[in-house]
Amino acid sequence: MKNLQPQALWNHFHSLTQIPRPSGKKEEISRFLADFGRSLGLETVTDEIGNVIIRKPATPGYENHPGVILQGHMDMVPQKNGDKVFDFEKDAIQAYVEDNGEWVTADGTTLGADNGIGVATAMAILADKNVVHPPLEAFFTVDEETGMYGAQALQGGVLKGNILLNLDSETEGELYIGCAGGIDGTARFPFTPVETEEGDIALKVTLTGLKGGHSGCDIHLQRANANKLLFRFLKDAVANYEARLASVEGGSLRNAIPREACAVITLPADGKDEMLQLVADYEDLFIREYDGVEDNIHFTAEETECPKTEMPEDVQDFLIHAITICPHGVYRMIPEMPDVVETSNNLSTVSMEGNCVKVLCLTRSSVESRKEELRQIIESTFAIAGAEIEFSGSYPGWKPNLNSRILGVMQDIYKKEFGSDPRIITIHAGLECGIIGRNYPGMDMISFGPTIEHPHSPDERVNIATVQKFWQFLLATLKAL
Repeated sequence: MKNLQPQALWNHFHSLTQIPRPSGKKEEISRFLADFGRSLGLETVTDEIGNVIIRKPATPGYENHPGVILQGHMDMVPQKNGDKVFDFEKDAIQAYVEDNGEWVTADGTTLGADNGIGVATAMAILADKNVVHPPLEAFFTVDEETGMYGAQALQGGVLKGNILLNLDSETEGELYIGCAGGIDGTARFPFTPVETEEGDIALKVTLTGLKGGHSGCDIHLQRANANKLLFRFLKDAVANYEARLASVEGGSLRNAIPREACAVITLPADGKDEMLQLVADYEDLFIREYDGVEDNIHFTAEETECPKTEMPEDVQDFLIHAITICPHGVYRMIPEMPDVVETSNNLSTVSMEGNCVKVLCLTRSSVESRKEELRQIIESTFAIAGAEIEFSGSYPGWKPNLNSRILGVMQDIYKKEFGSDPRIITIHAGLECGIIGRNYPGMDMISFGPTIEHPHSPDERVNIATVQKFWQFLLATLKAL
């Protein structure tokens, strides 16, 4: 990978893959970037939350040009295949070039190109003495993937530039000028366990092999949600086969479409064969329904040690009904842009915390009132089911500015460099631009990047040729500014 071009960019990206940096583990990567800035003799600031700002003086003759901020986030989404032994807090990402020579990917885990490529690009710009540019700031944020906490903590007046280039988009040839806002929902079902019926057995049912993906960028692809499928089965098993729910786990991250889920159910011993057949029938059903979308669905059951306790029947039923009703996927498209999602919800995780089941959702919308509408629907869904429901981490969307000066400049540069017009896009994913723009209302902002497929999943990969184009485009943009 380190022999790819531009070599400096890929060398820095390789360095990032060697540093464990899942969201929440920020100390080492924050220190690494700060040390990098100081090693170049550049002004380097680390704030209280761990964000790093590195400032590089302008190329001679560019001192009076508007300052430019190169912005990206340090953290990556930790996702791995079920059979992969890997500790995201200790192990280096095993990145490699695919056999066709077109993509860089990782062995069974997320790659961290989101947003490692953006961070590596800014590092290469900072270190290169031959790049022509105005005054520069590289602004690296922490914990973007779990709530944009780094951007949320940024105070007004800290950044000195007035043009921000966000390097966190994932389709080359597209310029992003707007994004969705979001809000996290957490529902809790506390319960007092009851004893399992004497003579019952237990089965562990497991759903694996789904594609998952980014809950913003991929939500319109109609991929299966492991939580929704599992609870669809559980509703049938409980209602018609005397099953009871003892424990359940599904999904792993608020901003990733759930790929795997499992549950332990109890049932009378003489119902084992019938339940195993029901699991097989549902596997066939899921495969048929998602033909052409999912190609590796596995739904299995195996006998396991019978737990001494299980969920009380009323809480179990309320939980199953709530998950069944809770919206997941696209709620509304943008009427003026019918191929762009306006509002969606990701029913992201279901987990056990002692004697409590916790359910997380991430609701996104580019229209604040629509975000509130869907939030209320989710609130009512879980409130009717008797759950404790709260919402947190609300962040604003980024309103498009078609009169942006930097947009016009970059459109012209792209046409000149590559002979075609870039697409102007509003993205359904969350970008830090909306939050930064709240404290810097005059900031002129564009987001762009190379092509990264399947972020937030172990299938994540970055296209090598588009990284070269992205680099060329950024150099030409900095020179023009």
